[in-house]
Formats: sequence, structure tokens, C-alpha cells
Amino acid sequence: MPKSKVRKKSVYTPPEDALRSRGAQAKVLQPSPRWYVALMVGLMLVGLLWIVVYYVAGDRIPFMVSLSAWNFAIGFGAMVAGLIMSMRWR
Repeated sequence: MPKSKVRKKSVYTPPEDALRSRGAQAKVLQPSPRWYVALMVGLMLVGLLWIVVYYVAGDRIPFMVSLSAWNFAIGFGAMVAGLIMSMRWR
């Protein structure tokens, strides 16, 4: 059985102006500082602890009783803030 011919493709070279504009926009991203990681993990842990304390002893802590359902917003808000920070961590 005869073999098919292999066709050579021409090499793609982008236009000159595309290369110049791309190089001007490129930024070197620096790694995150050490405090960023500590704050990120701290926010997630504080949010988790807030919700756990509310479930375990929320009826004995006066300001948690007055906050009632807002305790969930505070706890989950802190955890979400930590998770959003983790997306920007380098």
C-alpha cells in the first residue's frame, strides 16, 4: 500500500507590532510577602473558629447572642476573604 506524502507546514511568525506590544505589557510578578500567607491562613482559621464557637457556646456569650444569624456572615465572610487572598498568593 502506498504511503501518503508528508506536507510541510510553513512556520508561523507573528507580525512585528504584536511582538512589541506584548513585551511592553508583560510584568514580572513578585512573590507574596510572608505576612500575606499568615494573614490568609489566619482569616480562614478565625472564620472557622468563629462558627465553631457560635455552635458550641454561642448561647453563653452575650455579644454572640445579640448578633444571632450574623455570626454566620462574620465567620463565612472571614473564610471567603482568606480564600480570595489565596487566589492572589504567589
